[in-house]
Amino acid sequence: MQIMISFVAGLLFSLGLLISGLINPAKVQNFLDLAGTWDPSLAFTMAAAIATTTIGYRLAFRNSRPLFADAFQLPIAKAIDVRLVGGAAVFGIGWGLIGFCPGPAVAALSTGSTSAFIFVGAMLAGMFLARTLERPSSPSAPQTKI
Repeated sequence: MQIMISFVAGLLFSLGLLISGLINPAKVQNFLDLAGTWDPSLAFTMAAAIATTTIGYRLAFRNSRPLFADAFQLPIAKAIDVRLVGGAAVFGIGWGLIGFCPGPAVAALSTGSTSAFIFVGAMLAGMFLARTLERPSSPSAPQTKI
């Protein structure tokens, strides 16, 4: 059942990305181009996502545990460090230059987009390289069960 719920949630997320236009790099770049061909329509998508998330969290945390798991998995790291800031900067620069971020790029694979396949391949290679170069003593994002 947990796999089915995960599949349905992923499918709904992908459909939302498709309908909103977030899988179209040109639309994303136009949203970020405040001085040029600015397209504010993605702001409505972001507002809807924030509202949905807020309602979803409030409903979910009314329960002592998730419906299909033993405990909620929440990050406990609160430090703003070089890794966090550097990762956010690389993410933002890449999103602005290319117009893809991971979720929409994976959803765009379903359209057969060559640029999506290139992006996802490069993303996977970068993830592999980062894990390979990461020092064994550096902590990954710790999680706690509540």
